[in-house]
Amino acid sequence: MKNLGRFVLAAALVLTLAAYQQRTQVKAAGGPAAAANGSYRVLAPIESGNLLLFPVVRDAGRSAGSAESPFITLDEGIKNGEVEVTEAGRVQGLVRPRQAIPNGRRYPGVPENSYRADQVNTLVLLNNSKKPLLLLAGEIVTGGKQDRVIAKDRIVPVGADPVDLSVFCIEPGRWTESSATFGAASKAPAQGFMVQPTVRERAMAEKDQQQVWDSVHGAISMMAMAAAPPPNGGPRNDSPSASAFGTTSYAKVMASSAVSEKVDEATAPIMKDREQVLAQLRQEHAIGVIVAVHGEIVWADLFSDAGLLSRYWTKLVRSYAAESLTAGDTHAVPSVLDAQHFLDAPSAGTETSEGDVGVYRYRELKSGSTETFVLESLLPGTGYDVHISKMKLITEGRRVPRPYPTYTPQIYR
Repeated sequence: MKNLGRFVLAAALVLTLAAYQQRTQVKAAGGPAAAANGSYRVLAPIESGNLLLFPVVRDAGRSAGSAESPFITLDEGIKNGEVEVTEAGRVQGLVRPRQAIPNGRRYPGVPENSYRADQVNTLVLLNNSKKPLLLLAGEIVTGGKQDRVIAKDRIVPVGADPVDLSVFCIEPGRWTESSATFGAASKAPAQGFMVQPTVRERAMAEKDQQQVWDSVHGAISMMAMAAAPPPNGGPRNDSPSASAFGTTSYAKVMASSAVSEKVDEATAPIMKDREQVLAQLRQEHAIGVIVAVHGEIVWADLFSDAGLLSRYWTKLVRSYAAESLTAGDTHAVPSVLDAQHFLDAPSAGTETSEGDVGVYRYRELKSGSTETFVLESLLPGTGYDVHISKMKLITEGRRVPRPYPTYTPQIYR
């Protein structure tokens, strides 16, 4: 009997260990260590001017998420009116009336500091849709007292009270209300965009408003250079001014006809046959891309499933294309192996984590010259990584020029 007892105990230990190892492997397949474990594979690139996009697939040819993603995107929510974004000072008008308002002044469950004046780096968002809302760092909302960019990935669940939205200003020259609520950066899906990688990195990695303003001004100056026609057939002006557009708004500059045409030209080989390209990506089960600009690999965006990649495709490609219009050193054309090495580079180093219990976890992993951001859904029926961004940190050689003294009115606090 003693031998039988030992056998049963040993068998139980083996089964427990096997189950633990299986869970660990499944988790790794969806986490930042997935690339290092060989779970992702890079395909031959799609070329478009100074831009190379390397599609990324999972070796198993499957998605972490379901065939139909459970999330609604920011653009979809704003377009159908189910997602509302407004200045912090208007929070009282957004709170869900769950019970009587004592003295007609305060809403139960709303922190006292929610009653405040409008703030540069805070907006308030309400998700009225029947799906959880997915927000990506780099997405733009226009309106209010100035245009803003989402600072970090997050998930807003169904039925949540208004949430403080961490943002950065990308329009330093305005602090007057143009509308009570915010809209998407573009009315037309074909013209959608998010901020380009150099601006996106300043918001995500540096988390500094001044650096975001610097990168915005530098990007606008570069757009002025790219869009300006050569004077009288002569050489192009290499000392452009951001004032050439008559606005400090990154969103308005990107939506201008001169810049939009240049972005269209840069994306023509990809966007001309957009549906065909997306169909091919879906057939390959592609869930993301690695981005090279002027021959330098600078970014990767990976999603839980091919459907999410398709829904963000236009915004992402146009942001990459905007980056490709900026001046920079030209490098040798990277190979598939180079892109694979970028993806496989271990994400070891310092790690920070934040989130909302039972909703999402957002991790930041710093390692040498790269930084990785992982958004993991904790909602029922999920438990997988929805979006992973991996960036090559900007070096002094790639840093955008420092702009004029930044417009900083008294109300900025």
